[in-house]
Amino acid sequence: MELKTLDYAVADGIARITLNRPAELNTMNGDFWPEMVRVFHAIEHDMDVRCVIIASTGKHFTAGLDLNWAGQNAAASRGGDLGRQREAFRRHVKELQDSFNVIDNCRVPVIAVTQGGCIGGGVDLVTACDLRICTADAFFTIQEINVAIVADVGTLQRIPFLLPQGLVRELAYTGRRFPAAEAAKWGFVNRVEETHQAALDAAEAMAREICSKSPLAITGIKQVLNYGRDHSVADGLEYVAVWNAGMLQGEDMAEAVKAQMTKQTARFGNLKA
Repeated sequence: MELKTLDYAVADGIARITLNRPAELNTMNGDFWPEMVRVFHAIEHDMDVRCVIIASTGKHFTAGLDLNWAGQNAAASRGGDLGRQREAFRRHVKELQDSFNVIDNCRVPVIAVTQGGCIGGGVDLVTACDLRICTADAFFTIQEINVAIVADVGTLQRIPFLLPQGLVRELAYTGRRFPAAEAAKWGFVNRVEETHQAALDAAEAMAREICSKSPLAITGIKQVLNYGRDHSVADGLEYVAVWNAGMLQGEDMAEAVKAQMTKQTARFGNLKA
């Protein structure tokens, strides 16, 4: 797979996606959005993958949207009927949203590792992930208000499930920095490490632990958690009852119980492609 803005590799059940434009502060240009969709499409069809780590390069995780690209794109869309212009722009935004929806909807857990600034679109990205690990110097900024934009690719929809409403509104209205220590205090990040390498190592250890579990149970947990987030408690209970009625017929539970009783390591096969 030929990629311009990302590096992608799979080893030992872990897919590693790395933003690779450090000189440009890993800003999200026109190539970034479809490449993220392509990578997660590959993950969805690779049953060897049991966990994903998204990391970055350089001083900052990402400075968010590439404003030069966005400005050129906006200029190119002008002209002709205003209603048709706006309808085309709506479809453009929906396409950008898909680049992070694929993370949220991924069948396996996704761990984000951030260093330095995670700004604007970076917050959209990491809020679509299951788990977040950051460096002690990391900070998060809902940058859109600082350029007079309503964030529109996922932050305002997902972050209310991760932080209290009052804090969400403060961060969204002011665009202030949300530093690592404060993010840890409110549970936005799972762990803070002193260095980028230590954060990557922590993500690796977490991913390996996830990979050792039943992939059928892991994907079920993610499906049930995401469904429950978007539905009532009653809907969520019904969904998990039906899920387990269908999925507990497999071999994984028997393997897990046997391993527990014999104090051995369970071995679980991949899901079926």
